[in-house]
Amino acid sequence: MRSADLRHSGRRTKGVGVGLVLFFSLLAVRAAHLSVIDSRGQERGERQTITVLRVAPARGTITDRHGSELAVTVQAPSVYAVPAQIEDKRATARKLAKALGKNAAAVLERLEKRSPFVYVERWLGASQAAAVSALALPGVGLVDEPRRAYPHKALAGRLVGFANIDGRGARGIEQMEDEWLAGHARTVVVERDARQHLLPMAGFDPRSSIGGDVALTLDATLQAEAETALYEVIQQTGSRSGFVVVLDPQTGDLLALAEAPGFDPSSFRTTPYSQTASWAFLNAPEPGSTLKPFIVTAGLHLGSLRLDELFDCEQGRWRVPGGVIHDVKGRGLLDPAGILRFSSNIGAAKIGLQVGAEPHYEMLRALGFGSRSGSGFPDESAGLLRNWKGWRTVDHANISFGQGLNATVIQMAGAIATLASGGVFHEPRLIAAHRQPGGQWKTAPDAKSRRVLRPEIAQTVMGMLRGVVADKGGTGRRAALEGVSVAGKTGTAQKFDRTAGRYSHKDYQAWFIGAAPADTPMVAIAVMLDEPRGKAHGGGSVAAPLFARVASAALAQRGVVALPKLGLPDMARVDLPKDTDSHGKATRKARPAARPDVAAAARDRRFASAVVRPAPPSSPTRTPAPAPVTARPTAPMPLAQFGGRVLLPDFRGLSRREVQTMAAGISLRFEFDGRGHAVDQHPAPGTIVPGTGAVRVHFEEGI
Repeated sequence: MRSADLRHSGRRTKGVGVGLVLFFSLLAVRAAHLSVIDSRGQERGERQTITVLRVAPARGTITDRHGSELAVTVQAPSVYAVPAQIEDKRATARKLAKALGKNAAAVLERLEKRSPFVYVERWLGASQAAAVSALALPGVGLVDEPRRAYPHKALAGRLVGFANIDGRGARGIEQMEDEWLAGHARTVVVERDARQHLLPMAGFDPRSSIGGDVALTLDATLQAEAETALYEVIQQTGSRSGFVVVLDPQTGDLLALAEAPGFDPSSFRTTPYSQTASWAFLNAPEPGSTLKPFIVTAGLHLGSLRLDELFDCEQGRWRVPGGVIHDVKGRGLLDPAGILRFSSNIGAAKIGLQVGAEPHYEMLRALGFGSRSGSGFPDESAGLLRNWKGWRTVDHANISFGQGLNATVIQMAGAIATLASGGVFHEPRLIAAHRQPGGQWKTAPDAKSRRVLRPEIAQTVMGMLRGVVADKGGTGRRAALEGVSVAGKTGTAQKFDRTAGRYSHKDYQAWFIGAAPADTPMVAIAVMLDEPRGKAHGGGSVAAPLFARVASAALAQRGVVALPKLGLPDMARVDLPKDTDSHGKATRKARPAARPDVAAAARDRRFASAVVRPAPPSSPTRTPAPAPVTARPTAPMPLAQFGGRVLLPDFRGLSRREVQTMAAGISLRFEFDGRGHAVDQHPAPGTIVPGTGAVRVHFEEGI
């Protein structure tokens, strides 16, 4: 009995053992299946906490020539969703829509996408981000993204352009230098915390995708003064729009490009794309009488025109095959200098016909008309210059005084800069230097150049253009500066009325192109105002004073004090000699005020020089050093006051006592801090400020 019981007990023990072995074997097989063969369980677990995210690169910084930041990259929160983790999408959409201030249906559409990861809203404000975070919704979280910021808002906004929501340059310099600025997007594995915030996995360095920096030739201080002056003149004249281009005639560097109405790149998402362009590069109006110096240039250069040659200007009316040419004021015999000084259409037309169509055309081409300027700016217009073989007699006559040809403001600035440089054409240069992430600035190549004229020809024409400004009866008298000679030419171009099929007798574009000082030019400037209103609407009345103000500021930065002699005329009573670009009398009712958008911008003091060098939003990765492109003048300038305004000199390097001595008798309020010698000032040198304004000067010892 005992032996049988033992045998039975042994069999039972063996059975239990075999069962346990089989049970654990099954568990091992299942575990192996889950971990090796079937990874779906693991994937489901990882999807709870891990996401693969494409990280947009941080774009490089855009600065002016002195290091003032015009475009930087900052971090901004965006809200994302993982649709597979959201059980009640409608309820989630309602809550998110309320927090974001969006339409619930639009949010629901995003949540219903068949995608493992979707952005619900990009670049949230602080309050929106806090509201979304407080909801703690399953499958919804926040991630920081690089976002483009423009510290000076609309300052040079059309030139700088903008980067779109995907971080790609879409206009202006942002588009032109996109390959350098953009950096490289990266795919990053990130982990989500309990509140659905994304946390980069170990080893991710956000600096690895950053783009390079770009320094422009632009001077932000001069840009601010040019924009302020432009907006004030637009408000006073009721003009539709306007442009100011400032070039260094010796290098082709673009120092300022003011355009009105302006554009704040930060608002690109609410601005129609067509309204974000830089029309100084893209728009090509007729230049009117500002083209006359170049037919005189062609005649002298080719030897078909003598300085003492006289032309009968027919007392203001001359018939040519195909039409009749008029001057506003009839005149008799004029030499080439007189034709420019009094802006005779008939005289210019006679010179043009004497030069010949083909040589005239070739000279215009050599001066940059009919082709892109070479600046590299995106979508730049070549203007319109028809081949000489298609010119009728009347066409050639009209082109000689600026009708039947279209040119951008950049082309006009380049042409006058060619005369100012002694006959060398420089392609406009926009980029001063590049810098790789963490590297040193490398100066960009010089602008391409070519000799167009013999130096003596350029100097002769510049001498004639001095008479346009300096001589009694010259159309450009309001461009004159105290103590500095100015060479320039006015223009009042009739706009072509496409509806009527003829030139308008009420809509004009006022031009002035010039350079200063005339004998040793430091700046070349082109100014255009579109549709100024009032009796005094010509280039000599409204564009020339704008030139004088901008030229004064530009020269002040180079240590030359040259204040405008005259300002804008009294629009109700003064009518200076008109440029004779019209075919008859031009009368119109004055527009009482600037258009609302322009008037508002004129009142917006963000264009004042006080905003040129604030502390900008910093990039999370680095802060760029100033580009070592150009040295500023160090010689102190005397304080000069005119019309209740003061032209600020450069105080840097002076002691406090020297600054106080210079400021004696001026109503400005000075704020000093530190000891030693001045190292910084605000507003910047060359700024024209109200006489009751405040100036801050910082001093340091050991300087």
